[in-house]
Amino acid sequence: MSGSIPFYQKHHRHYDRGYRSRETESAISQYQQSSNTYSSHSSKSTKGHEFQSGLSDTEEARAKESAGYLARRDLFASGVESERIEHKSHRTVMRESAERISLSKRIYENEEYHKHLNEDSLMHTPEFVIKPRSHTVWEKQCVRLHCTISGCPEPRVVWYKNNVSIDPMATPEKYKVESSYSVHSLEINKCDFDDTAQYRVSAMNSKGETSAFASVVVKNKARMEAPPCLEYGVTFETHLVEKFGVSFGREGETLSFGCSVIIYPSLQRFQPEIEWYRDDKLLVPSKWVQMHWSGDRATLTLSHLNKEDEGLYTLRVITKSGFETHSAYVFVRDADAEVAGAPGAPLDVHSLDANKDYVIVTWKQPAVDGGSPILGYFVDRCEVGMTHWAQCNDTPVKFARFPVTGLVEGRSYVFRVRAVNKAGMSHSSRVSEPVAAMDPADRTRKGPFAPWTGQIIVTEEEPVEGVVPGRPCDLSVIEATKNYVVLSWKPPGEKGHEGVMYYVEKCVSGTDSWQRVNTEIPVKSPRFALFDLAEGKSYRFRVRCCNSAGVGEPSEPTEATTVGDKLDIPSAPGRVVPTRNTDTSVVVSWEASRDAKELVGYYIESSITGSNTWEPCNNKPVKGTRFICHGLTTDESYVFRVRAVNAAGISEFSQESEAIKVKAAIASPTPPYGITVLECVRDSMVLAWKQPTFIGGADITGYFVDYREVIGGVPGKWHEANIKSVSERAYRVSELKENMLYQFQVRAANMAGVGIPSLPSETFKCEEWTIAVPGPPHDLQVQEVRKDSLVLLWKPPVYQGRDPVNGYYIDIKEAEADFEMWRGVNEKATDKTFMKIKDLKMGESYVFRVRAQNKAGVGKASDSTEPVEAVTKPGTAEIVVNVDDDGVISLNFECSNLTADSKFVWSKNYVEMTEPERMTLETKGSKSKAIFKTPSEEDLGIYSCFVTHTDGASASYTLSEETLKELLKISHDHKFPIIPLKTELAVELLEKGRVRFWLQAEKISANGKVEYVFNDNVVHQGEKYKMNFDKNTGIIEMFMESLGKEDEGTFTFQLQDGKATTVSVSLFVILVLLLLFCASVFLFLQVFIFLSTLFSLPISKKDAGIYEVVLKDDRGKDTSTLNLTDQGFKDLMNQVFSVIANSSTPLKIQSTEEGIRLYTFVSYYNDELHCTGNRLILVFFIDRARVAGGLPDVVTIQEGKCLNLTCNIWGEPVPEVTWLKNEREMVSNDHYILKFESGKFASFTITSINTSDSGKYSILVKNKYGTESGDFTVSVFIPDEEPGKKK
Repeated sequence: MSGSIPFYQKHHRHYDRGYRSRETESAISQYQQSSNTYSSHSSKSTKGHEFQSGLSDTEEARAKESAGYLARRDLFASGVESERIEHKSHRTVMRESAERISLSKRIYENEEYHKHLNEDSLMHTPEFVIKPRSHTVWEKQCVRLHCTISGCPEPRVVWYKNNVSIDPMATPEKYKVESSYSVHSLEINKCDFDDTAQYRVSAMNSKGETSAFASVVVKNKARMEAPPCLEYGVTFETHLVEKFGVSFGREGETLSFGCSVIIYPSLQRFQPEIEWYRDDKLLVPSKWVQMHWSGDRATLTLSHLNKEDEGLYTLRVITKSGFETHSAYVFVRDADAEVAGAPGAPLDVHSLDANKDYVIVTWKQPAVDGGSPILGYFVDRCEVGMTHWAQCNDTPVKFARFPVTGLVEGRSYVFRVRAVNKAGMSHSSRVSEPVAAMDPADRTRKGPFAPWTGQIIVTEEEPVEGVVPGRPCDLSVIEATKNYVVLSWKPPGEKGHEGVMYYVEKCVSGTDSWQRVNTEIPVKSPRFALFDLAEGKSYRFRVRCCNSAGVGEPSEPTEATTVGDKLDIPSAPGRVVPTRNTDTSVVVSWEASRDAKELVGYYIESSITGSNTWEPCNNKPVKGTRFICHGLTTDESYVFRVRAVNAAGISEFSQESEAIKVKAAIASPTPPYGITVLECVRDSMVLAWKQPTFIGGADITGYFVDYREVIGGVPGKWHEANIKSVSERAYRVSELKENMLYQFQVRAANMAGVGIPSLPSETFKCEEWTIAVPGPPHDLQVQEVRKDSLVLLWKPPVYQGRDPVNGYYIDIKEAEADFEMWRGVNEKATDKTFMKIKDLKMGESYVFRVRAQNKAGVGKASDSTEPVEAVTKPGTAEIVVNVDDDGVISLNFECSNLTADSKFVWSKNYVEMTEPERMTLETKGSKSKAIFKTPSEEDLGIYSCFVTHTDGASASYTLSEETLKELLKISHDHKFPIIPLKTELAVELLEKGRVRFWLQAEKISANGKVEYVFNDNVVHQGEKYKMNFDKNTGIIEMFMESLGKEDEGTFTFQLQDGKATTVSVSLFVILVLLLLFCASVFLFLQVFIFLSTLFSLPISKKDAGIYEVVLKDDRGKDTSTLNLTDQGFKDLMNQVFSVIANSSTPLKIQSTEEGIRLYTFVSYYNDELHCTGNRLILVFFIDRARVAGGLPDVVTIQEGKCLNLTCNIWGEPVPEVTWLKNEREMVSNDHYILKFESGKFASFTITSINTSDSGKYSILVKNKYGTESGDFTVSVFIPDEEPGKKK
């Protein structure tokens, strides 16, 4: 039978009064055994030190406590016992004294042993032994709050007033804080009304933190003797400002939010009543929730967020005149899982139907399953006051309800739940509220609250012997799942005065073989959960009562019950419909699940369209079929789905909703404001007003103006001034009566409808203005707000005065400054209707106004603008000028916070360009550009771009004459680019008569090409020419195997990289001069270098002669002669030339801007050679005029098109340029446009080309060093005529 007992019943003991006595005896015996064997245990490992009695940790602690008490009682015996000992023998006294000393020593050693064994067991979070209590005192009295706190390590104690820490050092005359032997106190001296508050004492150590609260109410005797309510007859106006909005937090974080409260009139002695609600349930202070009222601001702090804290929070401020409320939703996201893919933590853990040894634990499933289905849940329990958590079920349960049995009667417990899937275990849920294991009748009799220790002592009366209990009645199955079945019954009527226990029996349906389920452990509660039943089988159940007199008759059996889930998972919700709400939220509604039983609520998920990534919108099930999903991205498209939740599980997802773009719902606009009069004549008045602060999410389509007469201060009936709406914020109201008083109101309209009217304006008199100065400007607007500047725009006054307006003055002041602080921005009047105001102070708010002037003087100032803060908003962009590869110049502006209704508005000099003739406007996505067609001086000015339906996104760009020239130059370079070169084309003479032509480009792509041209003929790889093109280094080489007279001429490298990008570099080689000159120079260098080396002096013919060297000493002399005349001198010079030649580098040729240089580097030289450093320049060619390139050989073009060719001209001095057609000189006119710019660029344009323009064209360039020409042929063709068209 024991094999069928559930696991959680096998390890629990159910105690009665007799067993508790046996427990004490067992504890004393066990303690003596452990003391005798202590010395043997000291050599074992830590694991071996554990007691082997089979007692739990709690039972072991009680055993040690009881044994310690008995030992101390023996050590410190009473005086009576001492007198009795005196009559004993001396030997007996000595023996007992030694035993007491030995026992004392063993107790001390045992305590030290356990202390050393687990030092952490002595450390615990702070606990309040005595909590501070609340006080009500009179003014001028002192009050003392005190408490007793235990904790290890010793906690740090801080006192708070309305959640603001008290610093006794700052106000020693007011507060005094003392701490002595775990007793802590706060003394408040001479209390006054401001000391009325909630006080909190917080104790904290390394193990945790705990708090206790107490209130102090200070009363005034005079106030008590006064009438009951000083506020009687006073109407209070309450306003909530700086309101909290929708908030987002994560589990484990701390979140604070609140509102500022303004109450008028402000009475010093009056304080409103502050209440906080979550989902319409009043909140009370706890360790999870702290409330603070500072006198003008109410704050709520959630100290450790859990998903239970998610919901709609409402602040209610109550006065004698009523109350004001404000609500906003708080969302709590799951904390990061310890294991990737683990589910979120369950929530809302509660204890239901608690009895003597039984309780039902319920919870709600999490919204996040981690990507794989949740396999089930584990329930943990912990006895109040302890830290050890015990798991209640061996296998996970899927049902969100679980019966926990085997509790110890009279003790209090808390519970928590964990979810598990294939990836791992979730975080634990927030622990439930404590629940006591006791009979409900006893709980009702003793009150709803357990002592702070969580333990309740249950006493029983002495039983009356000999009464066998009767049959239990009303037995039924109250819950059945595939994991367990719960039975419920009522106690028998005949049970005597002795408490009864119960045995539960079961049998398979169709048989009469009853089997007792709880043979070893009778249950005390009239509830019982049966586990280990076969799923799908049918069972019947019955119950017997028992006491010391015997076992009673069984109850009537239940009906056959099939093991399985009786509560079905709800069906999927119906159609999901999202609707717009705000820029970051969407209202989602759906059809409720059909036939859903015990429905807990719904979970909503959202996904960006096309991403297939779903995120929960709520982490706490919501009841109802409508929910506002916050935290969405503006202008993104989302789809939504919903699923239902009950204790059996979570339903399938509903069908996905239609996609919806997140943007504010369209509503009618708010009223306009600031109605003023711009002009008045005998029968009409011109009104102006300001745009509504909220336009309703759509463009305002127009305004409607109403007017009414005011006679004797009494307003009349409203009349419509315009039947058709007006788009401007100014309107002339006609058919008025002269000298009559009028009031006006304005309504704004958009596609959602016409809004409510504005407040009535001031009373204006309809009389003709005769003043000489102009009226006020109107419609002031602010654009391009930056941290130190902005642009102010306005419209001219409607009333000009006697003379036209000739200028404007702008005034500025700080928004909070007095009226006298207005000051001028410009000393000289400006004739424009815009101005850029600079030198603003970052972060300061300003207001502006404008005054117009004419010859008669300065008129009335306009209405001031709304305050504008000088700050550069995040994401602010400027207009960027760009020149593309085709040389097209454009102004570009990008806006990152566009809405669906946003438009780019381009202006020149702040006048909107609707259909510009000289520009093309293009907009794609969040970018817009203004493209110049043919930029010239006509395009100079200020270009600005403003984006509608944003928070003022705008920028400007000033195109000056200097900037335009730079842009045109860059445009020309992009149209006709030249590849930059590191080195110009050079020539090197190598061994055996080989010649190397080479140059190096700075950068060239893999698509680069090069053509090698000699005298306008392309040469190719062959026996005579070897070419090499290294695109990585940009080095281009051509080797000529030998030089001949036929090689005299021009060598050109033509480089092409990318679209129509060509560079031509030419080098002229005069072969005969080069060969003859090189031969003579080679011999000269050899002799010169040898002589310079030999004599270290310049050598010339005057040094020729016969040199004699005489060598002599005491032994004699010897003579040697060197003949350096005639042939001898020639031979010497030949050797000198040989040395010079050997020290020289190969001859090089360089093409420069000045011409062509032939040079070499020598190690030996003298002044006659005119060397630059060690470089000897041999020949220098002055640059002559030439055509560098850019012209094609043949141009084929269609009739009617425009032909434009440009080429580069080189030469110094600047050459003369002549254009020829068919060998005849051309003259520039409207048809042929000939230009020569900057001495480098020659352009040739034929407008509207025709067949007569076909022919051979040439360009002739000439200066004093030479002449060169470039030829090309133009061929004009006529396109084929369309079919069917008569010729």
